[in-house]
Formats: sequence, C-alpha cells, structure tokens
Amino acid sequence: MTDLLLDPAIRTWVFLPIVVITFFIGILRHYVSLLLMNKKKVELENIADGQYLLRARLLRENGRFLPKTSFNARRQYLCAEETGYLSKAQQRPAKGPNPMDPSQMTEMLKGNMMNMIPMIVVGGWINWTFSGFVTTRVPFPLTLKFKAMLQRGVDLVSLDSAWVSSASWYFLCMFGLRSIYTLVLGSENAADQSKAMEDQMAMTGSAVNPQADPRAAFKGEWEALQMTQHQFAL
Repeated sequence: MTDLLLDPAIRTWVFLPIVVITFFIGILRHYVSLLLMNKKKVELENIADGQYLLRARLLRENGRFLPKTSFNARRQYLCAEETGYLSKAQQRPAKGPNPMDPSQMTEMLKGNMMNMIPMIVVGGWINWTFSGFVTTRVPFPLTLKFKAMLQRGVDLVSLDSAWVSSASWYFLCMFGLRSIYTLVLGSENAADQSKAMEDQMAMTGSAVNPQADPRAAFKGEWEALQMTQHQFAL
C-alpha cells in the first residue's frame, strides 16, 4: 500500500471548506423546513394515553414499595371494568391514519424534497469541484472492503484503505455533524440528515400500515397489571 504526505493546502482549501459547506447547508435546510413544513399536531388524548400507559408500567415495576391497599387502589383506578382508564381505552373505536390523506402525502413529498435535493445538488457540486482529492486519513487500519465507501472518486488500487476522498468526506460530514446540529439548533432540528431519514421512514411505515391498533397496547398493559402479584418490599 502506498503511503502519502498530504499538502497542507488541502486542509485549507478542500478539507475545511467541505465541513463548512455541509454545516451551513444543514442550517439552511433547517430554516427552510421551518418555513415549508407544517407543525405536527399532538392531540391531548394521545398524550393522556401515553401518560396512563407509563403510569401503569411504573405501578407494575415499583408497586412493591407501596402498601397493598395503596397498590390495589391504584390498580382498581386503572383496571376497573367500568371506570378504569385502561378498560375504557380498550373499548374505543380504532382510529388508524388515513394513507390517502392529502396533507400527509404533501408532508411526505416536502420531506423527500428537503432531504434529496440538497444532497444531490451539493453532493454533485462538491464531487465536481473537489474531484480526485484525498483529504484525510482515519486513525486506525481498515480492510479493503472500506475502499469503495471511503475512496469514492479515487480509483487507486495501491492506496491504503484508511485514506478518505473528498466525495466520501462530504458524506461523512453530512451524517457526522449530528451532535453539532443538536448543540446549535437543539434536539428537534431538521438539519440532521440521519434523523430526517428516520422520521421519513417512520412516517412511511405509518402510512403503509394503517391498521395499527393502539387498543392492543392498553389490553396488554391491562392484562399485565391484573396478573401482577403484590409483595410489599418494605
């Protein structure tokens, strides 16, 4: 394998510009997303359902620290046949998401555009402008299988697999600036490419599987709480 000595000018005119460009493109994508994307509406009933499920789980896990009368009172409040929250939640009609909802389809289209267009345009421009540059080297040895991932645009068989080309460095920066974006923009930001892809996959999954019934979660928690045997730990 050939060892290289990089020109320090590559750090100034290739390595750092790719980092800066990727960072500011993410910032721009975040603010454009705030302008184009509609805020997700959270229903009060969904929040209450989540809190009651959490309360039932905590009662099962930590109920041994309560006296038996207190534990039974809380279980009766949640699991009573007529008045228990978990019991009433199981009797609600199922309300699945509508996969043909125009607003949901529009949001998916906007998300795809905000994710793919900057990646294609900026990635193509960086690949054309900084084509053929070797920018940095990872501080540990790698096998030959990593050459295709880390040396896009540099086809040298004799080059060590630890070297990173300019095109591959752009993709590493695009997915590796997550902590920086969280520090600058907060945890709920649209600049994080990996988080955006996760959200898009989750939205697509919910649209593909509209039959998901939340009543199953209430039924499972109700059965688990009913079967819990109280043993006072104190």
